[in-house]
Amino acid sequence: MTLVVGVPTETKSSEYRVAVTPDGVGELHHHGVRVLVQSGAGLGSSITDDEYRAAGAEIVSRAEDAWSADLVCKVKEPQGSELSYLRSDLVLFTYLHLAAYPEVGAALLAAGTTAIGYETVQLSSGALPLLAPMSEVAGRMAPQIGAHWLERAHGGRGILLGGAPGVRPARVVVIGAGNVGWNSAWIAQGMEAEVVLLDRNLDRLRWVDQIHKGRIMTLASNRGSVTRAVADADLVIGAVLVPGAAAPKVVSRAMVEGMKPGAVIVDVAVDQGGCVETTRETSHADPVYEVSGVLHYCVGNMPGAVPHTSTYALTNATLPYLADLAVNGARASAAADPALGLGVNTVGGHVVNAAVAEALGRVPVPVAQAWS
Repeated sequence: MTLVVGVPTETKSSEYRVAVTPDGVGELHHHGVRVLVQSGAGLGSSITDDEYRAAGAEIVSRAEDAWSADLVCKVKEPQGSELSYLRSDLVLFTYLHLAAYPEVGAALLAAGTTAIGYETVQLSSGALPLLAPMSEVAGRMAPQIGAHWLERAHGGRGILLGGAPGVRPARVVVIGAGNVGWNSAWIAQGMEAEVVLLDRNLDRLRWVDQIHKGRIMTLASNRGSVTRAVADADLVIGAVLVPGAAAPKVVSRAMVEGMKPGAVIVDVAVDQGGCVETTRETSHADPVYEVSGVLHYCVGNMPGAVPHTSTYALTNATLPYLADLAVNGARASAAADPALGLGVNTVGGHVVNAAVAEALGRVPVPVAQAWS
């Protein structure tokens, strides 16, 4: 028997994405899956209720109606107002980032909810297929956000990212060469900034260098190289990721204190706690704060600012997994697909993902034992 899928309106501050597009609903409908979409859920992404109806969705008026489904598909972790909807017979499929939101982890465990985090679905190659599209969007956004806050009227140093003829461009330092970092470096280079990309993985740096043929300077990441690069930076983009775990603090408070006045930090790793010691999460409504004369932009849902693009990119990645879960159920789907199995964070009051368990200070339980 297929599961009923619920798609509630996102409630996180300035979060305009929606978990499924009308095309996604149509695909689920083709598989015989009933889909409940909360009225207005897609408006922030320029998708109307009528478009969902035409694709086969049932429009429900209240959040609790969408949350009454067997399988709830979201974009962001449940907010405080949504925690009361968690229950033991619910499968939740969304970005969880429990290392950064331990209170959500505690609520999931107390309710006994089966929670599957997009960010820990991992292929045998190490790739993170459901994190990748939002990482690409956030990475491409980071340089343009940094360019905005570098303007003097917004508190920055008053530097144009691409400089001008006869004038040195901004120096952009990107820490981490994964999907976020590579996309950030690529866009910053395209804006004609001077770009330095640091990572511990030399093969990844070699790959970037082969593609960009020296237009992006690559450096092996260690404490000394990071300290020197950050001190000379106009814009630092934090893009460090450890799947399921809290991001390591690669940039210390002392490094921040050594930066130029009016420099900008965009810490994209904030949804895993941030890779800069002075990071604290901000919102689109109040995105920046200053520490030691350095502007920090640390919005935890950056792609929410471009929801139409983000919603379609996210659904492209999540839909095959969502359809599998809806048709076959969480237990069978996770057992058949090891990548999806790694996405399972909590089952029956237990943490079953080792990295998430370590981040939450819990002892992981084998998933087969948790299902029983």
